[in-house]
Order: sequence, then C-alpha cells, then structure tokens
Amino acid sequence: MRVLFLSAWYPYPADNGVRIRILNVLRQLAADNHEITLLSFARRPLTGDALAAVRCLCSDVRVVPYVAFQPGRLRAVVGLFSAQPRSFIDTYSPSMADLVRAECAAKRYDLIIASTIEMAPYALLAKGVPRILEEVELATIREQALQGPFVRRARYGLTWYKTARFVRQLVERFDACTVVSPQEHRLLAGVAPEYRHIAVVPNGVDLEGYPANLGIPEPDTLIHSGALSYRPNYDAVDHFLREVFPLIRRQRPTVTVRITGSTDGLDLRALPDAPGTIFTGYLPDIRPAVAQSWVSVVPLRIGGGTRLKILEAMALGTPVVSTPKGAEGLDVRHGEHLLIADTPEAFAAAVLQVLADPSLRAQLAAGGRRLVEERYGWQRIGQGLRALVRKTAGEAAQ
Repeated sequence: MRVLFLSAWYPYPADNGVRIRILNVLRQLAADNHEITLLSFARRPLTGDALAAVRCLCSDVRVVPYVAFQPGRLRAVVGLFSAQPRSFIDTYSPSMADLVRAECAAKRYDLIIASTIEMAPYALLAKGVPRILEEVELATIREQALQGPFVRRARYGLTWYKTARFVRQLVERFDACTVVSPQEHRLLAGVAPEYRHIAVVPNGVDLEGYPANLGIPEPDTLIHSGALSYRPNYDAVDHFLREVFPLIRRQRPTVTVRITGSTDGLDLRALPDAPGTIFTGYLPDIRPAVAQSWVSVVPLRIGGGTRLKILEAMALGTPVVSTPKGAEGLDVRHGEHLLIADTPEAFAAAVLQVLADPSLRAQLAAGGRRLVEERYGWQRIGQGLRALVRKTAGEAAQ
C-alpha cells in the first residue's frame, strides 16, 4: 500500500530516541513492501549519507526546514489566548501544510502516519484517508504541571489543560493511536475516555546493530547517555552530580562518569562541578562508549515514554542502575535485569555494588540482554506494528 509518513524529526542520523524510533518504524513499514513517502522537518542541513540512509527505505523523501518554538515571538505571545497549546501555533509551518496538500492531490494514499502530536494537524489536511497518530506522549507535560514551585506549576498547568483538550479533540479524527507504554496508554485513555483505538507499541532496539564486540568494559567507569537539551535529562544529570556521585566517589575515588550528548547552547556552569565528570559532547555513535562502560546510570526523576537508553545499554551488555521513574514503562525486574533505587543513598549503593562485584555485573548483563532479545527487539515489536497498519488501512477501506 501507499503510506504517507509525516515526521517532525528527520530520522538520520539516528542519534536520539525520537529519530531512532522513526527510523525503525520506517524499516518495519518497508519490510512489508509498502511504498512510503516521507515528508519531514529537518533541523540541520542534510548530508548525502543522511539522504541515502532514508531513501533506501522510502520511495520519496522531502524536507522542510524546522522553525523551533520561540516563546517571545509574536505568534507565541498571541497563542497564550488561544485554546490550542501556543507551541503548536508558533511552530505551524505553512510550507509543510502546502507540501502535504500537494502530495495528497498528486497521489492517492492508502494510509497516513503522523509521527508525534506535532504532525497531527498536517495529517488532518488529507481528506478521506485513514490516519494513525504514532507515539502520543503526554506524561512529561503532565508531570511538569504537578511538580516544582507554584508559578511553574501554574504555567505548565495551563499548558496541560490546553494540551489535554487539544489531544482529546484530535484523536477522535484518527483511526488509531500508538503509545510506547502502559502508563502513556492510561494517561491518553484518561484524556480521551471515549476513544477506543489506542495500541501500545513499545520502544525497542534493532538487535543486529548491537553486537557484543564493541569493546572491553573499563572498571570504575559510568556513563549517562541522552541529550542535556532535553529537560528531564538535564534534571537527571544535575541530580546525579549533586546528590549521588559524591557518595560514590567517597567510597571509590577513581570512579568517573561520562556525560554524553551535545552541550551546544547550554551553560554547564549551572551544573555541579563534580570531580571525575567528563562531558564528551556529541558522539556520532554512542554504542562503543556504552559498551566500554562498567555501568549505565539512569537517574531520571521526570519524563514520559520508555527509556531507549536502558534498552540500548542492556542490548550492549552494560548493566543499568535506574530510578523507578527511569525504568517506568519497561517490563523489568530489579536484581534480574537491572538495579532500581529511589533515593540518592540507595542509588549510590547500587552503583557501588555493581562496580565491586564482577559476577553481579555479568549476571545483570546477561539478564538485560536476554530481556531485550525476548521483548524489545524491533523484529518482534514490528510484527504488532505492521499488523496495526494493515488492520487500520483495511478497516477504513471496507
């Protein structure tokens, strides 16, 4: 069938969770021999490699420059008085809208997939075509409305109210929606209680891209992966360096932690100056750094979805120590697949335990890899996704 795929992120290089998911979804669609046209925003100029990596999956690829949300811009200020979230108003692209209209006028599509809520308004421009809204995430906005000082909670409370109302009206116009976890399913079902077409399609890894020979793990090394421009990651790193890492270094002064991800535009001086901390900057391929670390730390306290960073570490055989929030949405067991700790003291103790016990490390590494192979490989996840695509297009055609 012909599939029009709308994406807020160009999927290559697959260097963050959103891009990785989109690229794997496209691979699964291509595996069913669908003819895919990708219309995507691009946040950076595309190289020949980036175009080639996606064109091998899609029959046509077209991009529109992405304009980031700027709260002080006139459209954003006017959006304060709109029923819609103002970020949607400020970032709405007439160029993308024109591209979608032209594409639908030129070719008949059997299905439209809008990846993330940002692309939903563009999918609605196509009439008479079944639609899937892929990866609806609400938890981060909801949590921001419940945490922090009163002024912050009030501001995000308004954002949550607008977003929930917007999404409730939006999903009714889609034949199916996907979420990445049971927690996101419950949240969306609470926002749109009359809507009955929600499917859980979890995050996963392409196991062929995660071999076991990417390097020998170095003792006394920790790694945190994830862009610091994403607020939950920044909060996690700040909390870890401030509250947890000093406890670890007190017991093992030689321990280092590598903080990966681009730091462009960030003021690192606001983070604690913790000895043993290494900011690697952007790594084109993070897999060797994770594979060569003794422990992957996931000290997340806020955020939604499921943690691809945990699944990637497990696939590479690197044990994970996580907060309950970090492991949320994953079918994991403490002590078998990873260690879970909910206080700075417990988190530090768990990390120290893995650092000091090679047999425990080997046990967690094996358990984590086994879990990914059984539950979170895209080869398995893709079966459910492809069935949903066929069902949605088929039912709409009847």
